[in-house]
Amino acid sequence: MSRLARFAWVTLGWSLAVILWGAFVRATGSGAGCGAHWPLCNGEVLPRAPALATMIELTHRVTSGLALVLVVTLVVWVFRRRPHGHAARRAATASVVLILTEALVGAGLVLFELVAENESVARALFMAVHLVNTFLLLAALTLTARFADEGAPEKPPGARRHTWLFGLAFLCLVLVGASGAVAALGDTLYPAESLLAGLAQDLSPTTSILVRLRLLHPILALAGTLAVALTSARVLQTSDSSKPRRWAWIAASLALVQVGAGFLNVALLAPIWMQILHLWLADLMWIAFVLLASHALFSAAPAPARAGVVPA
Repeated sequence: MSRLARFAWVTLGWSLAVILWGAFVRATGSGAGCGAHWPLCNGEVLPRAPALATMIELTHRVTSGLALVLVVTLVVWVFRRRPHGHAARRAATASVVLILTEALVGAGLVLFELVAENESVARALFMAVHLVNTFLLLAALTLTARFADEGAPEKPPGARRHTWLFGLAFLCLVLVGASGAVAALGDTLYPAESLLAGLAQDLSPTTSILVRLRLLHPILALAGTLAVALTSARVLQTSDSSKPRRWAWIAASLALVQVGAGFLNVALLAPIWMQILHLWLADLMWIAFVLLASHALFSAAPAPARAGVVPA
């Protein structure tokens, strides 16, 4: 693996950590820790005697800024080392666009005060869009890392037959993620005292729409798991290549583990640590499925080295 590819994987890992810390910000109600100020924190670059919520939110902003630096560095490196039209260039370009939109959505949450105890539908929509953008960012970074050491991707024989199935599965996973973001927001704003009390909240016509939408998430999650399982089974039946088969097993296994984590999250009444674990597993499953799709739908030769230059 070249230094470029290793850097791409490190950038993906850092971005994943930033995403999980962002979930911690939401779960602890620390989104208003810097007030309605962005990019400043309470009107200052470095607030004096900050409260705990301020430190949590400020840490998220600093780590997000470092993620942007890493992504921009990755894009420059890819454009210097890979030729015009290379798949890694396209994926890297998408990465920098998506991390900028990620920052804009985060800024919108703060500037419009859609944080802390805000219970509006607008906040739920922002959270859903935030999650979808996050998934797309992780996909772009994953593909950048995957194609960093490879040449022009080609579709292997029979790959076209799988395209529609992968498309359907990706749509299901995006819907699962968006509904999960709304469900997590409902858990944060309306914590249940017991499992039965939580179910009564979900079914009551007088509770907030954010609570009633929680029931939609497990239904979509089961549909998404089924889609991943069917797609993985199809790849295992039709592919003789080791990489698609390996990622098919990994993606299907993570999907099943994620379902178990979801039920455990409900049973434990969504403690913060379980919410973070649940999101981490969801992101890992998404990354694994992106790698499965890229290996099943595209094969690529090793990237040619330029004369007198060691690939990096």
